Amino acid sequence: MSRMIKSMCMFLIATVCMAVIAPRGDAAIGCGTVVSYMKPCIPYVSNKGPPGGCCGGVKGLYSAAKTTPDRQSVCGCLKSLSGSINGINYGKVGGLPGLCGVSIPYKISPSTDCSKVK
Repeated sequence: MSRMIKSMCMFLIATVCMAVIAPRGDAAIGCGTVVSYMKPCIPYVSNKGPPGGCCGGVKGLYSAAKTTPDRQSVCGCLKSLSGSINGINYGKVGGLPGLCGVSIPYKISPSTDCSKVK
């Protein structure tokens, strides 16, 4: 019995230490997630197809980015992604939020300063 209590105490101490050491406010949304959400939009923004399932991804990503660090991370990933697609139509990229019925506080562009996104 004392061995079990000792194990539980060690687990509790380790958990508390991890919670204290863990960085706060870091973005939980990485570029892999952004790419997964936005992949259906690539044919549309590169003039190779209709929007298709693009709006589902845009709305899902918008819903997932709840904190400022998340929004800044998403902005940076979108900025990087938009700059890496050959033949991208920036007019279509910038129009995606409106097309899909969401409002984001920045323009999706390689020149966007994501550090100013709130």
